[in-house]
Amino acid sequence: MALKIIFMGTPAFAVPSLKALLENGYEVPAVLTAPDRPAGRGQKIQYSAVKDFVLGYNVQGLNGQIPEKQIQLLQPEKLKNPEFVDFLSGFKVDLQIVVAFRMLPKLIWAMPPLGTFNLHASLLPQYRGAAPINWAIINGEKISGITTFFLNEEIDAGKLILQKELAIGDEETAGEYHDRLMEAGASLVVQTVKALESGLINTQEEQESSPLQVKIAPKLDKLTGLIHWENTTDSIYNLIRGLSPFPTAFTYLNGLMLKIFKANKMLLSHSEVPGSVETDGKTFIRYYSKDGYLDLVDIQLENKKRMQTQDLLRGYRMPAGIQSK
Repeated sequence: MALKIIFMGTPAFAVPSLKALLENGYEVPAVLTAPDRPAGRGQKIQYSAVKDFVLGYNVQGLNGQIPEKQIQLLQPEKLKNPEFVDFLSGFKVDLQIVVAFRMLPKLIWAMPPLGTFNLHASLLPQYRGAAPINWAIINGEKISGITTFFLNEEIDAGKLILQKELAIGDEETAGEYHDRLMEAGASLVVQTVKALESGLINTQEEQESSPLQVKIAPKLDKLTGLIHWENTTDSIYNLIRGLSPFPTAFTYLNGLMLKIFKANKMLLSHSEVPGSVETDGKTFIRYYSKDGYLDLVDIQLENKKRMQTQDLLRGYRMPAGIQSK
């Protein structure tokens, strides 16, 4: 008999994993996701990608027909609320799965007989933390991947279950790599459940590494994206890739913030001051770095829409030649 599972997740990254569990015949009586929040200029109430999927599933299932068993949608504000804990325990599931949700208290993750496992977007113990995809690309990694592991009291530090490596393309952005990991993660979640179901899974403790060997993935803040043009061309290029499409690397042009979603790099020796800007006023905007330059391709100037560089220059007059930013 297939395992009975409670699933916990919020963003789009979690949706394929939930869908894959249902496609493989696992019973998911309840899904936990974030409470609805006001967002945007109009402060309209928005709900999570996982909630959107569950609402659709309850109406048309996976094949356009109303499913025999609907999924109960839970959006708790406080996970430690005694009434909620009692309610959750009443589902009497075998296993809980977390994909991009939030930290769980022990009384929740220790509840089911098989425990609770998490899908993390890195090869643990590398890149523990909130932004593993971004930091792997910012740091110029060629390979990262995904990991399933059992939750414990520490963040991203439980017993490893399964891992899968995925190469990072030389020009790949965080958004593009996110989408590939999202699909690979769904397969790994199902593979992990089947392994636990068989009773043959052999978990392992994370390998001990010195602090100098382990790279972390802290939450991104606004200043993470500020480009320092005195850095190397490669490091700036990786920052742009690692923060595209969100929250985006940025610099300034004539005193206005300029977000950079994509750029082409060129390594060469030059005598220009890092941060100097060169343009022909029609087709390119070029920023010089320590050991080369970057031609901006996909950008958004403050108070304007996102567009290609040549499209911006059609309506934004800049003197040709080299100038200080």
